[in-house]
Amino acid sequence: MPHWLQLMAESLPTLLWAGLIFTIPLTLLSFVFGLTLGLATAVARLFGPAPLRAIARFYVWIIRGTPLLVQLFVIFYGLPSVGILLDAFPAALIGFTLNIGAYSSEIIRAAISSVPKGQWEAAYSIGMSWPQAMTRTILPQASRVAVPPLSNTFISLVKDTSLAAAITVPEMFQAAQRIVAASYEPLILYIETALIYLVLSSALSALQARLETRFARYGGMMEAAR
Repeated sequence: MPHWLQLMAESLPTLLWAGLIFTIPLTLLSFVFGLTLGLATAVARLFGPAPLRAIARFYVWIIRGTPLLVQLFVIFYGLPSVGILLDAFPAALIGFTLNIGAYSSEIIRAAISSVPKGQWEAAYSIGMSWPQAMTRTILPQASRVAVPPLSNTFISLVKDTSLAAAITVPEMFQAAQRIVAASYEPLILYIETALIYLVLSSALSALQARLETRFARYGGMMEAAR
């Protein structure tokens, strides 16, 4: 067996284990929390009082205007100077959640705004309250618009979690760095890591296509029902 192939075979279990224990949980938790934060931020910007809208706009402006890596460094390396100490994984989780929350809020806000006002009026005309109209009428329709860009955000997040290696989270990319430090074979190990990310991204892209097809079919049924 060639040396490079043997090295890849020996390192694969370590890389996959790091991905299973750190990369995947970090991705899923960050996306779920970030999506929740994004929905709250979008609703605040669209329907909240002026002070709340200003806070939401400021949050989105700060996060979208600064690099994710800098945000992670501020949380992990900067906050200890003011007495806030965080372990690496929680710091990464907070950083990714805030980042996803800001970007997803703009996607959700645009999706909600795309729903015709007549849908609100129709919901109110049959006695729905604002929360009922939002959850039963507006959000289901907005989700059809939001799913493709949110799926792209999720796929990007899978790759962005490699930045957590910079704040000592032992995820897949840092596992590769540690093997490189012992084997002195950076090209082989980094290519192998890239291929794993490529497989994950390709699988998620295929899932995204299926979701888009399903939502398009649902949308067609809704249009026919009208």
